[in-house]
Amino acid sequence: MASGDAEFTGSIPAFYDRYLGPLLFHGFADDLVERLPSGEIDVLETACGTGIVTERLVRRLPAGASVLATDLNEAMVEHARSRIGDDPRLAWQVADATSLPADNGSFDAVVCQFGLMFFPDKLAGTKEAFRVLRPGGLFLLNVWDGIERNPAPRITHETVAAFFPADPPQFYTMPYSLHEPDRVAALLSEAGFRDVEWVPVEGTGESPSAADAARGLIEGNPIHDAILARDASAVPEIEAELATNLAAELGDQPLRAPLRAFVFAARR
Repeated sequence: MASGDAEFTGSIPAFYDRYLGPLLFHGFADDLVERLPSGEIDVLETACGTGIVTERLVRRLPAGASVLATDLNEAMVEHARSRIGDDPRLAWQVADATSLPADNGSFDAVVCQFGLMFFPDKLAGTKEAFRVLRPGGLFLLNVWDGIERNPAPRITHETVAAFFPADPPQFYTMPYSLHEPDRVAALLSEAGFRDVEWVPVEGTGESPSAADAARGLIEGNPIHDAILARDASAVPEIEAELATNLAAELGDQPLRAPLRAFVFAARR
């Protein structure tokens, strides 16, 4: 499923979880899970990453529910598994969201936080969610608004590009590439979903310092590998410059970053 720009391997999962979780993802995970019915349902999570949504699903759902958390990146799944631990309701599987190893009509809900943007075939991934849902099942997902509405990644993209003007890394353009709600709604409808609804959701991410945020934004994403391939010695200087730029716009100790995304709900 993932391209080379979406390989979350090596030390990236730990940095992603530690630094980017509170800066970018925790608030949206809380929001997404609260939109899910809390009964004894079978839930599939795609693109589970380091388990930020997964742990909230397990907290919310009762003993008779089940959660299958999947991600294409084995390193992310293993980090999530080791962090969250065993739970009788929870299973893990390395799986491609565009070709799921699940029978038709296996789940009451499919949940995907900020994953659809990374699917090379977004319609295939959407159709797979439709296929594995039971009739009336719920597909819940969120996608980022444009990068210009999310200043921490925007500043990161601009800062890194200034170091490599002839060949700027493009990772940060990918997560923010589905910022047109009508496009996502059309994908859901084409896949067969009905009652497609979406709402904008705003929040504020936080980091103890601009330096911590900079470390996560560089070392917690595949952009780190792109920088290493261009000039490994530049990483400390890039992080220092990024910390300065982040602090100038978003403050320091703590840094607070405005965030904006869209949440979609659709029925099979």
